[in-house]
Amino acid sequence: MSELTTAARPYARAVFEMAKESEGLATWSASLNFMGAIASHADVAALLETPRMAKQAGADALIQFCDGKLDDKAQNLVKTLAENNRIKLLPEISILFEVLKDEEEGRVEATVKTAKKLTKAEEKSIADALKKRLGRDVKLKISIDKALLGGVIIQAGDLVIDGSIQGRLKQMTAAMAG
Repeated sequence: MSELTTAARPYARAVFEMAKESEGLATWSASLNFMGAIASHADVAALLETPRMAKQAGADALIQFCDGKLDDKAQNLVKTLAENNRIKLLPEISILFEVLKDEEEGRVEATVKTAKKLTKAEEKSIADALKKRLGRDVKLKISIDKALLGGVIIQAGDLVIDGSIQGRLKQMTAAMAG
């Protein structure tokens, strides 16, 4: 676990609890996604990390970059993060918030690495199998990794299913060596 994740977790939890109480999960999700995207842009991140950038000026700059799309509570979050030199945590806070939101809504995100583009039927088959195994709705995040040669690697929370050719070869090698 990275230091950023550890530092971002309490902020994500606090925003999540506040959003849940006010039934504003969708609004906060959109705001955090937007703020995280702005804060993670290379030029903005470099500007916010400049030692000469005063805390309040950094918050004001980020709020201005967001071009009026943040409500008062979101702006207060930015100011609080700036006061504590934590603006760089916004992308990680956004990711952790989404994990908490998915848990609350009975969903899990599964990353699927595959050697080639999957058909819609294959995606549905993977999602259905994971839903059956995990007992929750599954949101797939698919990426193509040509290094796999074939097969897929699926990760959903702590569950990892390695159905790649490399994974099978490692299993065979281990079985023959054992």
